[in-house]
Amino acid sequence: QAQLVESGGGLVQPGGSLRLSCEGSGLTFDYHAIGWFHQAPGREREGVSCISRDGDTYYADSLEGRFTISRDDAKSTAYLQINSLKPEDTGVYYCAATYREGGRRCLFAIDMDYWGKGTLVTVSS
Repeated sequence: QAQLVESGGGLVQPGGSLRLSCEGSGLTFDYHAIGWFHQAPGREREGVSCISRDGDTYYADSLEGRFTISRDDAKSTAYLQINSLKPEDTGVYYCAATYREGGRRCLFAIDMDYWGKGTLVTVSS
């Protein structure tokens, strides 16, 4: 049974940084594209970034270069580095996986096959 577990969230001051991790098990991790999604309070889940099986990276247009996605298939883990955190970055961050390739489609929740339970990020002074 495929499982994704996020970690690395917490309370951070504006301007700070975090690195979120997503560890997979029960699936052939390196055969899946991995996406990160953000759900702010009271809002829908939105794609932030994703990385293909081959390491191609995609980002939502509005991110201003503050986010960096990476993966380490030897550890079955994907990462999301977030710099210059803003209060609007607050919310739950989910990772998800899909075995289907298709470029930026891994930024869309509807195209993902497996989901983690999320990790909460709170940006506040």
